[in-house]
Amino acid sequence: MESASATWPVYSPFARKHFGAGKTEGLAEGLAEGLAKGEARAVLTILEVRGIPVSDAERARITACSDLKQLDEWARRAVTVTSTGDLFTDEQEERPAG
Repeated sequence: MESASATWPVYSPFARKHFGAGKTEGLAEGLAEGLAKGEARAVLTILEVRGIPVSDAERARITACSDLKQLDEWARRAVTVTSTGDLFTDEQEERPAG
């Protein structure tokens, strides 16, 4: 027996406008949250594998971040930094031209 909600026809203008709208927004938010958690995990894994200690406060800062661009930058920096202090610096090293 099928559930009534699966077969319920959406006839009214209100129902047509709002049916499923929250589901799409929820999926997008869930995807962004999952990507951020994965990036944060990658940053912490890179630092761990490289033997760079991470304090509880630094770990909290990394895991609380939801900015994918920032997390991506931290992941890139984690490959070459010598301390977590270097990870959080806003200054970029100048790269030689050519």
